[in-house]
Formats: sequence, structure tokens, C-alpha cells
Amino acid sequence: MTSNNECPICKKRKGARFCPALGHMICAICCGTEREVTIDCPADCAYLIAAHRYEVQHGKAIPSTDFPFRDVSFPSDLIHEFRPVVSRLAYAVLKATAENPSATDADALVALQAIAETYRTLGSGLYYEKPPPGEPPQAIYASLAKFLEDFKQQRNDAAGAPRLKDTQIFYLLVFLFRVGKQQTNGRPRARIFLEFLRTQFPKMTQPAAEPSRIIVP
Repeated sequence: MTSNNECPICKKRKGARFCPALGHMICAICCGTEREVTIDCPADCAYLIAAHRYEVQHGKAIPSTDFPFRDVSFPSDLIHEFRPVVSRLAYAVLKATAENPSATDADALVALQAIAETYRTLGSGLYYEKPPPGEPPQAIYASLAKFLEDFKQQRNDAAGAPRLKDTQIFYLLVFLFRVGKQQTNGRPRARIFLEFLRTQFPKMTQPAAEPSRIIVP
């Protein structure tokens, strides 16, 4: 017979923390191991917020073997010069995730990596597009692709406006992808990177009116 205060996950220990995602008291161990893994934690969970705060305070650098696009380098001046474009790329990610609430950091990173690969080939004079599988990643990919297509068309139509090369766009996408990898904790249901981006656009206003606050690492 199951005790009323028994953790419903492990069914061994007593529930000591209320889990808003499950609507039950769960034990501290299951909270720590299943958080953002099997439990789809809401962003306002006090235990989740405390865990993220601890991760930030004790954050580790990305291992060199896992560093995104480690064969790619570019001057930091490029990011500073095109910070408004990076800001709009971030907004395109948020716009898609607002329409797909189940989207996670992993979905955003898959989409960013896929479109970065597309622009890597465009920069070499080829065209090879391979959208990622899955509904949320595809939606994010499509949002980024549409923004970039519209942005390049606007640049082409504006008399005297300098063109942003596909290679430069690739670098901006790689930069945002690296920011995402640094921000997230790698758990499958984590949304730390997406929450970080939301701090840049708290009211989801037009990005042109919002100064970019994404800092170059």
C-alpha cells in the first residue's frame, strides 16, 4: 500500500518538496535527478530557480571537445559591429518558441546549428539546406531563415546599404549557438537559454526598438 507522503517517482523516500509540474510532493533526490529530464519544470519553480542560480555560480567552461564549431574563428569586432543583427536573430528564436511552448534549449540549439551549417555552405558558394527534424526545431529554423531572407532583401533594396555576406551571417549564427551552449545545462527539457533570451526582450517588443544586451563572451 502506497503512503500518502511517498515520493511518486522513486516510491522509496518521503516527499519533501512540492513539484508544481507533477502536483505532488517528491523527494529531494528525485527533484535533483529528474529535474528538466523527465520532469517538465515550470520556469517559476523555486527549486529550479535555485538550481539554476547554483549552476551559474559554479559554471564550467565548455570542454574543448564539445566546443561548437571549434574549427571556426572570427574577430570579436564582427559581433560588436552586427550586434543588432544578433539581437534580431535571438528575437526570431523567441518568436518561434512563443508559438511552440514545448520548445526547449535543445530544440533551439538544433535549429541554430542546422541554419549555421546552411550558411556555411552558402558562404562557400554552394546551397545545401537540411532543416532539422521535429516540429519545434523546424519552426525555429523557419523563423530564423525567414528573418535572414527578409533582412538580406531589405539590405539589397536599400540604396547604399552595405551588404551582409553569407559568411558573416554564418559567424553570427555560430556566435549565438555558442552563447546557447554556454547558457544551457544540457538537460533535455532545460529552457535556460530561452529564458536568458527572454530577458533581452521582456515584453516581446520589436527588436529594432530594443538595444542588444547579448554580451560577447
